[in-house]
Amino acid sequence: MIELENKTSLKIDEEFLNKIASTLTNKEIELIITNNEEIKAINAKYRNIDKDTDVLSFPYEDMPMAPLGSIVISNYHVESKAKEFLHETSDELALLFIHGLLHILGYDHEVDSGEMREKEKELIQKFNLPDSLIVRTQG
Repeated sequence: MIELENKTSLKIDEEFLNKIASTLTNKEIELIITNNEEIKAINAKYRNIDKDTDVLSFPYEDMPMAPLGSIVISNYHVESKAKEFLHETSDELALLFIHGLLHILGYDHEVDSGEMREKEKELIQKFNLPDSLIVRTQG
């Protein structure tokens, strides 16, 4: 289900991420784990924002047999946020993966009425994860 391209030394629990993904979709998802420099370049090219970020999501056109989309995650942000919030890097990676996956499924916390935040909270509880990005920032 997940097509993983890990360009870093970050350890990835693919089985766990696949378990999360399978609760929301049966479509293939491209997951790229990269460094800050590359995610900054992608962010600048596709969003015209010239800075690094933790996760980017790129939904694909909804067609039969097409993958759902791509999620790009910065290993630096995974490691630094895990350290800052005193949890495992695997937990932080799962949180960012959930966040990115919800975006490619059409959720958007910047314009919705809290639906993405509620769905994130539901998944955090289901998979026994620490607070996510939106939960941390929106209290």
